[in-house]
Amino acid sequence: MKNISVIGAGTMGNGIAHVFAQAGFNVTLCDINATQLEKALATIGKNFDRQVAKGTVTEEQKLNALANIFTNTNIADGVKNAGLVIEAATENIELKLKIFKQLDEAAPTDAILATNTSSISITKIAAATKRPQSVIGMHFMNPVPVMKLVEIINGYATKNQVTDSIKSLCLALNKVPCVVNDYPGFIANRILMPMINEAICSLYEGIAGVEEIDTIMKLGTAHPMGPLQLADFIGLDVCLSILQVLHNGFGNPKYAPCPLLANMVSAGKFGVKSGEGFYNYAAPDKELIVSNNFKK
Repeated sequence: MKNISVIGAGTMGNGIAHVFAQAGFNVTLCDINATQLEKALATIGKNFDRQVAKGTVTEEQKLNALANIFTNTNIADGVKNAGLVIEAATENIELKLKIFKQLDEAAPTDAILATNTSSISITKIAAATKRPQSVIGMHFMNPVPVMKLVEIINGYATKNQVTDSIKSLCLALNKVPCVVNDYPGFIANRILMPMINEAICSLYEGIAGVEEIDTIMKLGTAHPMGPLQLADFIGLDVCLSILQVLHNGFGNPKYAPCPLLANMVSAGKFGVKSGEGFYNYAAPDKELIVSNNFKK
């Protein structure tokens, strides 16, 4: 698996490409949007510059890693020599099924097909292919170059040797692999999202304000970031999507998304990526300013 293809050049895709390139793999970053690929390369370059400034990599290591990254706007061409393909597209089941059908046809027959999905069924994605035994979840955490965990998710048909190969690969990236089974939300989001949702419900019900909720969780439970700020960082649209997967998958009302979250997403308030969520990120000094747009 010297040749890795990453599908999707967004935040997760460029982070995944970064860590593989840094570990010496040949990486083809694929996206149908050429402008997005340019932005991804620029982001990867800036992130490497930060590592150089911190002394975690040398200038030579940065240049060598960047030379390992290639781009392609044609998925079929971009995966034709891959030993591993990692899909990191938008968290949309129909889009992922479409992509995996393409990958199954275009990638080498012995290639492993992985998805970075944070909640969607690996088994359902694998069923769109003729190689379900070679489909697996590789849920990287954001920001990928910094976070150590990779949640590895076995689908119903995933072979043990595929799981073992992915575990070894994660170790080669200096990541910590944790293997789980395929149920809605897996482990990370099955536990995290209800907490975030409860924080939003507490705000919605007027129990406490944004700063109070986040401060209590940071200082009272030693969380590095409050749940509302974390939701902004993840993306409120992503949080809503994951909660919907949990709610639909288990049929349990405890996973029902808070109405405030749904309203904010409908209003285009996605958090950091849109400039406003529970906090306002458009301020000139980049300070976190609590948004005043919460409405029941």
